[in-house]
Amino acid sequence: MELAIIQALNDRLFKHAKRLKPKKMPEDPGPAQNRFRSDFVVEMALIAAVSIYLVIAQGQAVGESLAFTVTGAGLMALATYWTLHTIRDGLEVIALRLRPGK
Repeated sequence: MELAIIQALNDRLFKHAKRLKPKKMPEDPGPAQNRFRSDFVVEMALIAAVSIYLVIAQGQAVGESLAFTVTGAGLMALATYWTLHTIRDGLEVIALRLRPGK
C-alpha cells in the first residue's frame, strides 16, 4: 500500500523531469587540456586568496564582523566548487589519454 502511494507520488512529481545526458567525449584532447590548464591557474589563485584571507583572519574572532565572515565563507565555498570543477576536467584529460583505440 505504502509503496503504491510512493510510486504514484514519484510518477506525478517527476513525470516531466528530463534525464541528464552525459557529455560526449571529444576526439581531440587538446581543448580539454587547455581548459584544465586554465582551471588549474584559477584554482591556484583561489587557494592563494583563501590563504591570504586566513592570514588576515588570524586576529579576528569568528562572527566578529559579519561581512568579513560572509566573505570568507563565500570564498571558501567558491574554492571548493572550483576544486571539484578542476578535478572533473583533470579526469576528463586522463580519460582522453587512456582511451583505448588511440
